[in-house]
Amino acid sequence: MKIAIAKEIEIGEFRVALVPDTVARLVKGGFEVLVQTGAGAGAHFSDAAYEATGAKLIADPAQLWGEADLLLKVSPPSERDGQPEINWLKPGAALLGMLDPLGDPAGIKKLADRQITAFSLELIPRTSRAQSMDALSSQANIAGYKATLLAAAYLPRIFPMMTTAAGTIPPAKVLVIGAGVAGLQAIATARRLGAVVEAFDIRPAVKEEVQSVGAKFIDITLEEDAVADGGYAKEVSTASQERVREVLTEHVKRADVVITTAQVPGKRAPLIVTESMVAQMKPGSVIVDIAAEQGGNCAYTEPGKDVTQHGVTIIGPINLPASVPVDASQMYAKNVLTLVQYLVKDGELKLDFADDIIDSACVTHAGEIRNSRVREALSIPV
Repeated sequence: MKIAIAKEIEIGEFRVALVPDTVARLVKGGFEVLVQTGAGAGAHFSDAAYEATGAKLIADPAQLWGEADLLLKVSPPSERDGQPEINWLKPGAALLGMLDPLGDPAGIKKLADRQITAFSLELIPRTSRAQSMDALSSQANIAGYKATLLAAAYLPRIFPMMTTAAGTIPPAKVLVIGAGVAGLQAIATARRLGAVVEAFDIRPAVKEEVQSVGAKFIDITLEEDAVADGGYAKEVSTASQERVREVLTEHVKRADVVITTAQVPGKRAPLIVTESMVAQMKPGSVIVDIAAEQGGNCAYTEPGKDVTQHGVTIIGPINLPASVPVDASQMYAKNVLTLVQYLVKDGELKLDFADDIIDSACVTHAGEIRNSRVREALSIPV
């Protein structure tokens, strides 16, 4: 089997699907690995490092995609000079990456129409058995860490308490909204920097996790279940959203930094921090909205931009993991390698759809869209 690693062309995407160490393991396992020239440059992995593993370098992307039995990517396929990249894939080939199936169902339909077997890492189930393949979690860790560093860099005061000859400086107050993987890492990073941290999540079960990384949990009782399948947060009613905003207003007002991470897969991010709440914050405060790409948790968030309202800086970062491409690529590559080794036996894809990992991750096969939520978004009978 030929496994190919494409060079990412999306603006700001510096990660690579496999790093030289993981390529070496595939080559040792008997795979023929093709690497597009410059694929690892954004993450500081040289062509020479890939070539030293026994991989073959290919400069022409059309040739690379055309030869691939299994093509590995980070971001979804796009276009080069008006030419859709997926048109280079031969029918029956397989594609694996972060394909954004719920955000771009039309792109998934194109893969099905091309008879491509596509695996989307966002759909890996949140189970202990699949933990080593969970790229969403590995990249969310990076995002939570980097969001806190951004906040610290923009905040016009220091995070830790500091006792000096000139007096004692109190620690910064950080509020993290959303205690998933990114939120927990944001809490842990803020605590390491010396801030006093409190956090909120609509899922009461995460209270112990929040406390375990050193933050105070804000309890808000809701009259409905806020947990979806797989442990993710789900969209709640307007009344529940109003209740959350009402309680959080005082906490946002007191915070020097607010980091928001609340997202619902396939939905617009819930609006949590309103214009009124921002207006009550102290001048110089900072909001970092990790949910910016899904519309943002803050009313003033603009994806990819830093804006100032009422003296508060609101940062709407896009693709934070790509800003730490070395470690983000290494983590992503381990997720991908584990999944590839799980899917491929004796040089061939073995698709046992009775297996929950394969059934969840495989979004298209044999010309069909297999994911019910993607089919529903396209108005295809489920």
